[in-house]
Amino acid sequence: MGDGDRVGAVFSALADPSRRYVVERLAHIGRATPTELAGELPMTRQAVAKHLATLEQAGLVSGTREGRNTVYRPNPAPLRAATAWMERVGAEWDERLAALARHLGERDGR
Repeated sequence: MGDGDRVGAVFSALADPSRRYVVERLAHIGRATPTELAGELPMTRQAVAKHLATLEQAGLVSGTREGRNTVYRPNPAPLRAATAWMERVGAEWDERLAALARHLGERDGR
């Protein structure tokens, strides 16, 4: 998967408010099982597990078996990649807008 595909997977995974909450919650508490997270959300454990699977595919969380449970932890690396992409694209837009402002200023004789 290329960098663009990874960033796209992050944005796709974070498009859902419940998944964003799960990421925020795991970032705050460090680790949790689907059952623990379901206790904080108006959804079943199975629904939380599906959201966690999507987040895991995007690389945003990782799950490890501990006895009968799977414990999930946040993985910030994909968020850093998405942030870097946004900063790069934002800088390109900033440069274009500055060039447009200069052009308009020159055209108006400023």
